[in-house]
Amino acid sequence: MTISAELTEFQEMQKRYDELNERLASGQIGSSDRHALQKEHSQLSTLLKKYNEIRDVEKNISDSRIQLEQTDDQELKQLFQEELTDLENKLVKEKAELENIMYPPDESNKASAYIEIRAGAGGQEAALFVGDLVRMYSNYALRKGWNSSIVDFSQTDLKGYKDFTLYIKGKGVYGLLKHESGVHRVQRVPLTETAGRVHTSTVTVAVFPEIEDEGMVEISNSDLRIDVFRAGGAGGQHVNKTESAVRITHMPSGIVVACQDDRSQHKNKEKALKVLKSRLAAFQKEKQELEMQTKRKEQVGRGMRAEKARTYNFPQNRITDHQAEITINRLDFIMEGDLDEIVDALVAKEKEDRKKYSSKN
Repeated sequence: MTISAELTEFQEMQKRYDELNERLASGQIGSSDRHALQKEHSQLSTLLKKYNEIRDVEKNISDSRIQLEQTDDQELKQLFQEELTDLENKLVKEKAELENIMYPPDESNKASAYIEIRAGAGGQEAALFVGDLVRMYSNYALRKGWNSSIVDFSQTDLKGYKDFTLYIKGKGVYGLLKHESGVHRVQRVPLTETAGRVHTSTVTVAVFPEIEDEGMVEISNSDLRIDVFRAGGAGGQHVNKTESAVRITHMPSGIVVACQDDRSQHKNKEKALKVLKSRLAAFQKEKQELEMQTKRKEQVGRGMRAEKARTYNFPQNRITDHQAEITINRLDFIMEGDLDEIVDALVAKEKEDRKKYSSKN
């Protein structure tokens, strides 16, 4: 956007804000309209305040540059240069905040998250890669200062996993990891391969936010089938000898969740219900997004589960993220949890997509 276009846009916002001020002060607005107008008034007030703050910083930058050019004193030059650097950094921050106000991110971004990882094509090799991804996400959580815990898993006889559900607790987990949803393809020589041939296997990842207000999702007890079983590991080795693990089936949607993290059946049931409510909320949201996408000519990628997310090429130590459209030649570090470069690229892409979508509506 050019400076003149930006100025015109904010002049229009100021004009609309002044109009709303007059209408709200007139007392001639019905209660049904007042709420919508007050909401618009508040949004414009926040935007204009931030815009004016940016203009002030830009003016200070201009003044500092003039002072820097006009002085010959080296000590003053250094002071002006330091001030200019601080102001320029502040301007970058203020503009980023303005973009977040104009193109607000998903409110769920602040939430903790559940990650479901399921083996797809590839048999035992896919099951082993599920374990690799669990380790990768657990290490990434450790780097970010988050807490990760096991919700449920189903292990194979070669110590792989048919499926694994991980809970990661921390501020902003969902916002950074939601783009992991999709099909993850691995290319490598399996441990069971004697001829040294590279095989391709797939794993499906689904990420959904933890809902803070469980009252948001209504579940009727008559819609649930609850089964209890012994928590177990590989080869029939039971974690304990009581039926403490809980599996809940939501019959209307077909969603099944299980929890065997705790030795208490009651606590496992509580945790499983919480996962189920988060799954249902994510399912409903995803359904709404898909309906919106069918009405738009240009689809905005949101990391849906059916999308190809990433390819891990072990022989060439290369990873390609198909959503961010980047390739990195240090797969070994990324598998240890060094995900920042990929996550940052995905977050930046989402931000650009929000701006594109907002400009079309």
